Amino acid sequence: MNSGSLSYATRRDAAILIVDDAPENLGALRKMMVEQGYQTFVATSGERALKIARRVHPDLILLDIMMPGMDGYETCRQLKSYEATQRIPVIFMSALSDTDDVVAGFDLGAVDYISKPLRMAEVCARVRTQLQIRSRSETHEEQAERLRTIVNNMAEGLLIIEADGRIQFTNPACDKYLGYQADELAGSTIAELLNPLVAQEYLDYFERYAAAPQTAHNHGTREVIIRHRNGSSVCMDLTLTPMYLRQPLFIGLLHDITHHKQSEDTLLRAAMVDPLTKIANRRHFDSFLEKEWQRAMRSGQPLSLVVLDVDHFKLYNDTLGHPAGDSCLQQVAAAIASHALRPTDLAARYGGEEFVLLFAETDGDAAYLLAEAIRNHIESLQIPHPRSTTSAWLTVSIGVATIHPHQLDNTESLFVAADRAMYVAKEGGRNQVQATKTGGASLAAVKALVMR
Repeated sequence: MNSGSLSYATRRDAAILIVDDAPENLGALRKMMVEQGYQTFVATSGERALKIARRVHPDLILLDIMMPGMDGYETCRQLKSYEATQRIPVIFMSALSDTDDVVAGFDLGAVDYISKPLRMAEVCARVRTQLQIRSRSETHEEQAERLRTIVNNMAEGLLIIEADGRIQFTNPACDKYLGYQADELAGSTIAELLNPLVAQEYLDYFERYAAAPQTAHNHGTREVIIRHRNGSSVCMDLTLTPMYLRQPLFIGLLHDITHHKQSEDTLLRAAMVDPLTKIANRRHFDSFLEKEWQRAMRSGQPLSLVVLDVDHFKLYNDTLGHPAGDSCLQQVAAAIASHALRPTDLAARYGGEEFVLLFAETDGDAAYLLAEAIRNHIESLQIPHPRSTTSAWLTVSIGVATIHPHQLDNTESLFVAADRAMYVAKEGGRNQVQATKTGGASLAAVKALVMR
């Protein structure tokens, strides 16, 4: 036996389902299939056959036609109507040998028909043949499916272009890059996407390649401007590779290089954002605070800092797991950020489960009200916290500090005051806001209050 005709059993033991209500037929067929090395299942009714087929997905079904209750025809019809079993090959076995009976079986999707009384050598040969056909078919389908999966999941856009410039196929990445729905670009031409001079250059190349594939050079990669569906321009690298399958075709690979044009801005933004919560990170907040601090010194306006900590967050993580903890922090961050509405407000994740907000030109009373609104907002999310001793829901403790900064003050003093106010909130039972005003002599008063 050559390698191209290896039986299905060379990959694994093929599974055969035998369906017959006659015990002597069932026993003889089962014995023979086991001797052939097949994994064998049996059923004495159509109903039982359907249950087994849906559970084990056999590679072939030998199906008797004449059975009490659900006959073989109806069993086959139901097998072919169920997605998980519709592709399993069915061989009918029956004493009904009239042409109409045989045709009826094939019309229902059977692949073969064996007349009774059964000749075991013939059954073996027909089973082996159908398993080989199934093996080859599945191999081709697996290869095609693997190729489809690769093409559909490529990061690069892919186009298949005919020699006249007509687009034959695009993959999802290409459609996404250019703003089209699936298959919408098929049938259009490259002249609709490219500058006329560039499009003509490609068409000339296609013509040269079609006339003499062996001598035409490879077009390679070049930067092109492609029209997006919305009318805007997208900067792309286009790599063109010719191939010849009965007719000349050209594979175009698109790589979006717009981000290269904006790389500095992109890197800067990425450096300013916390990757988990998508709000400002500590580095961005410190820079923003310094800028607003200097502005507040010049204007004499108050500056308020809100520091909050998720109550019992370690218990939350230990109980529900880190994915749930990450989701919790994302929800808290979104709630906090929704209260930083002005250009002079900023919410940030400062580390772990600690968040901060800066409110410029905001006095202590207003900052306290904002902090209380944030606390209430987070509690109203009703995120379950099974092990919290404070509430059935996730809560936060908040400290607020307000300062009119002067030359002798520094940002650390504001943080110290807000942080200590937050710890007063924790010691007072959590899920509450504590506030203080600080700056110069008032900072010493706050320290004395906390140290008592």
